Amino acid sequence: MTPSSSTIAIILAGGIGVRVGLGMPKQLIRIAGKAIVEHTLEALEASPLIDEVLVMMNAGSLHELDHLKTDPRFTKLTAVLPGGETRNDTTKLALAALPDDGDAKVLFHDAVRPFVDERIIEDCVTALDEYDAVDTAIPSADTIIEVDEGSIITGIPARSRLRRGQTPQAFRLSTIRRAYELAAGDPDFAATDDCGVIFKYLPDVPIKVVAGTAENMKITEPLDIHIADKIFQLQTTSLTSHTADGTDSLDLSGKSVVVFGGSYGIGASIAEQAKAAGARVHSFSRSATGTDVTSRKQVRRALMAAAADGPIDYVVITAGVLSIANLTDTSKKRLRNTLETNLLAPAKIAQEAYPYLEASRGQLLLFTSSSYTRGRAGYSMYSATKAGVVNLTQALADEWAESGVRVNCLNPQRTRTPMRTKAFGEEPTHTLLDPEHVAAVSLRLLDSDLTGQVVDVQVASAKR
Repeated sequence: MTPSSSTIAIILAGGIGVRVGLGMPKQLIRIAGKAIVEHTLEALEASPLIDEVLVMMNAGSLHELDHLKTDPRFTKLTAVLPGGETRNDTTKLALAALPDDGDAKVLFHDAVRPFVDERIIEDCVTALDEYDAVDTAIPSADTIIEVDEGSIITGIPARSRLRRGQTPQAFRLSTIRRAYELAAGDPDFAATDDCGVIFKYLPDVPIKVVAGTAENMKITEPLDIHIADKIFQLQTTSLTSHTADGTDSLDLSGKSVVVFGGSYGIGASIAEQAKAAGARVHSFSRSATGTDVTSRKQVRRALMAAAADGPIDYVVITAGVLSIANLTDTSKKRLRNTLETNLLAPAKIAQEAYPYLEASRGQLLLFTSSSYTRGRAGYSMYSATKAGVVNLTQALADEWAESGVRVNCLNPQRTRTPMRTKAFGEEPTHTLLDPEHVAAVSLRLLDSDLTGQVVDVQVASAKR
């Protein structure tokens, strides 16, 4: 353990995930390509105020986190220990594992609150210079009512004084230990969190409250997973805030980029900008190289040709087809072509590209459309295939995480491409994205460590 007067973060990961309904502990559910507990670990690892991190894991799933002990991302992680039957039991086990340093600062944080930010952590740690106990909370947006056994309202507290508790909860080690020692002598002991133990058994100890954030949510219900996914998506806005010439500072020297669908539109812009950034670019398309992305043999041949020039770091798939027609008016041939080009081709390319990307610990970049969120009349199959691409992205990010292969998806709004012009005719320029801007965002995404993300690129972001 870290020597005296350290700041230790304890991640409480003892839940079994009954409410979330996915058959696994909720802290192990993958969002944006990583288990929720990994996102939480990354947030605490990044804080310069945290010296050490200890994870208290559901005892039945302890082995699921074995790989984190040697993960180079988590230099502050010193142990993963089994938790108890209840949250309070888990806290007691954590306290027993800590050194005899009463002056140490200890932060208890829920594993399923991955969006804790540096400001909250700093406020909690700093507050311990003046207080022995600190809670994190946000104002209640709802009116809280008290009811009796018959569900009759007995009280309506003033909302202005109510707060919704979050974590971290922070303590001087000697204080929280003393509270639990007193609680151990109470046969009726019950508390929902650690500040509650202080409040009940050390009533003379003031508990300072620091401001949390709405984003610092606890992922507990199935709906929370969808909200968390969207929050991660919103966190990628920094990638889209650059203008089309925003890759000037990007250095891809020594990297190899393979683009399927690189003869025009977004694909051509990606190929051009990647070359300008110093990358070796291999561009394949039906019109330029005779490469049919629906043909596994031709995809395999293209990748082999690219690999002959060195390792492949990035594979980008922009190839796609868009035909406007009601489903009942769509021919069998066009239906099959939409499915094979927009969904089956990315799956085939992913299979063929995986060995190369595994070797380089590279990235696969797919493309979807804003229509994936809701099927639209006139291009039902296009919308369906683009929804499939999003699910493919998220699934592959999970499947390939242990191999270090990242998988992301770009979701550009209306973009000025030959495919769109063919489908919709000429449109006002200010209502469309420039393919060069989309390409710039694509390259920044390739150069990031993100995985499992669906990154929106909107027309407004290109006009900043």
